[in-house]
Amino acid sequence: MQKSINGAILTKMVITASKLLDANRAKIDALNVFPVPDGDTGTNMSLTMQSAVRELKLCNSNRMSLITDAISRGALRGARGNSGVILSQVFRGICSVLKEKEEVDTKLFAKALKKATEVAYAAVSKPKEGTMLTVSRMISECAQTAQRHRDFEQFFTEIIKRGEEALAMTPELLPVLKKAGVVDSGGMGLLTVYKGMYKGLMGETVEASDETDDEPAKTEEITQTSEIDILNLGEIEFGYCTEFFIINLKRRTTLADIDRLREYLMGIGDSVLVIGDLEFVKVHVHTNNPGQALSKALTLGEIDRIKIENMLEQNRQLIAKYEAEKKEIGMLAVSQGEGLAEIFKELMVDRIIEGGQTMNPSASDIADAVVKINAENIFVFPNNSNIILAAEQAKFLVEGKKIYVVPTKNVPQGFAAALAFNPEISADDNLLNMLHEIENVSTGQVTYASRTTKIDGFSLKKGDIIGLNSKKILAKSNSVEDATIKLVEKMKDSAHALINLYYGKDVTESDATALQEKLAAKYPDCDVEIYYGGQDIYYYIVSLE
Repeated sequence: MQKSINGAILTKMVITASKLLDANRAKIDALNVFPVPDGDTGTNMSLTMQSAVRELKLCNSNRMSLITDAISRGALRGARGNSGVILSQVFRGICSVLKEKEEVDTKLFAKALKKATEVAYAAVSKPKEGTMLTVSRMISECAQTAQRHRDFEQFFTEIIKRGEEALAMTPELLPVLKKAGVVDSGGMGLLTVYKGMYKGLMGETVEASDETDDEPAKTEEITQTSEIDILNLGEIEFGYCTEFFIINLKRRTTLADIDRLREYLMGIGDSVLVIGDLEFVKVHVHTNNPGQALSKALTLGEIDRIKIENMLEQNRQLIAKYEAEKKEIGMLAVSQGEGLAEIFKELMVDRIIEGGQTMNPSASDIADAVVKINAENIFVFPNNSNIILAAEQAKFLVEGKKIYVVPTKNVPQGFAAALAFNPEISADDNLLNMLHEIENVSTGQVTYASRTTKIDGFSLKKGDIIGLNSKKILAKSNSVEDATIKLVEKMKDSAHALINLYYGKDVTESDATALQEKLAAKYPDCDVEIYYGGQDIYYYIVSLE
């Protein structure tokens, strides 16, 4: 059991956290929904951590006070973008408490996490929930009860679990995240940091190329289209992202002067962060008057490391890129299961909404996804009879795009429709081809009976394995394999030359392969193919063509 943390262990924790964050920065960057590229969240947070590590490696002592000072100083010096600055403040809060003792127990670490949240919230002029601040707060609140565990392994397990719950909540707290279909990127980054600290604590190593198994939580999958959200590329109120340090502060400068600088900057811009003490101050502001910000700062001390970015030009470039990438026709599919989603991606479907049986997306969900596709005409494949009407209603929620709802009632029909797409012909002609192709697909599913009943000539008990098509139950058995074979037998006619089996998450690849071999032997005139679907509820989705 790990009951205490000293300076050497804390060093390992921070270094490992930095490596894990760097390994996942591209994944975190992909979650960024800020309308103008004011730095990428994962990259900014990773560079902030790397700066802390560089400072840490210059420390020639394991004394806790020196270690914590190095971490805090390095993080603040290297802080980039809002997320990096907030991360630096998290570490500033943690380090301000940990430096009190050479050996830290879970009680003191819980106090440090609470302080981290307080400092992070204080650093932002207008804190928003649904951000990394929320993740920090919920983790620190959990830590106050988790400190009952004297063992750090149990302590970290509990707070990380709470962090994952907090991250999953962020889209409900911040509408822009829900609209984009992602969790907060800064929150993901902060949780990755804590996971990395835990790995370092437990003696685990992380290589630069290592990646976590966690997939970004999202409500829909972005695949082939541009990441640019044209809806958010509107007028920019404050055009220049301005960052700098104030060093060698004048003797007469006080903490009250630093507070007054913050208030002044809020009057000439937004996204204001003024952090530091009488040794040095980090400043970040979006303003139309960077010169005024610099002049005001000069009254406190010397200015160093000035960076001014023209966000107006960045915005123009993004809009130009969006327009250049616009195409005539795009495709949207509703699907459930990672394997099925991958197949849709291979068929060049632009976006995929996670949904299907028991998970029907709303008209608004579909409309939001349609808007994000950079095309004038959008084909929507509902792939479920209960979603077709919602897809039709989505037409009334979208302006400037024409929506074609192809009434696919299952995923194999969606595949057939996507395969029929021809970018060289008109949208109307594509629609006719798609409608024709979906009529040539015969589809069935294998699942279990949810209740005891009599239907379609079968006396079913709850839990029986059944095979059905869109109209009726065709087979019943005590085994998945037997029910599938019976279903295919009932569905197949002499015109069919291909049998496709998409196996769900509750079926192993070896079982699917064994079934493939049996069907191939039974129907030598047919090609039998298996694909991993990963879907819930249905053991197999079967299509015959």
